[in-house]
Amino acid sequence: MTQQCSNLYFQRIDPSRNMARYYALSIQPTLFGEISLIRAWGRIGTLGQEMSHHFASEADAIAILLQIARRKRAKGYVAKAICGKSPEEAGVVAQDR
Repeated sequence: MTQQCSNLYFQRIDPSRNMARYYALSIQPTLFGEISLIRAWGRIGTLGQEMSHHFASEADAIAILLQIARRKRAKGYVAKAICGKSPEEAGVVAQDR
């Protein structure tokens, strides 16, 4: 795998609507030489749900990861962790609503 960042964690919190959601994306190698994109989501503080997609190349997985990240930002999710670091530590400006 390349050294490119492949872990993203988003949150969307709106107390007026009793909303506290998270969405996590991670790219990991499988035991069979494929690349998997793991998506986890749910209410903050719960186990939530998880789905994995398998790809032959890392470039395909990264393209889907970026596409999902754009959709989540458009819905109001805010990046809270990128590669295990805060957005500021990772050199990315947090995009608030």
